[in-house]
Amino acid sequence: MLDMFRYNWQVRQDWFEWCRELPQERTGGMGSILATLFHVANGEQIWINSMQGTPVIVKEGVTSLEEAVEFTELTQSITEQFLQSWDDELAMKTLIKKRRDGSEITFTYDKIIKHLIAHEIHHIGQLSIWSREIGRKPVSSDLIFRDY
Repeated sequence: MLDMFRYNWQVRQDWFEWCRELPQERTGGMGSILATLFHVANGEQIWINSMQGTPVIVKEGVTSLEEAVEFTELTQSITEQFLQSWDDELAMKTLIKKRRDGSEITFTYDKIIKHLIAHEIHHIGQLSIWSREIGRKPVSSDLIFRDY
């Protein structure tokens, strides 16, 4: 699992570098490309901190690329430390979450981790489409050619 996170983080870092070349912020997804990159990192830290039983970092958004990069680095550190202890026993633990209607739903940690990986891959696809819409080549997310 950690390898897939490292892959996603590498692609996310490439998107941050890609963003540095833009003359201005572009819209899309969660309101902007930058907001989408923040959304991915924020979702990751919410779930990881919830599974660890540690306080969730409450952050409404970011206003600069540098702020998004810093938040991503913090999130990566938390996630990597959590996944260092990943084993079959941890994968089968469960987390109970309250729904908006007050009912509860239970997820295994394994399902949450798989969701986080798929969630980021989903948004990488969105970013790729938006980059083509503005005439820019997207970041390559080809897993087979990446060393992570």
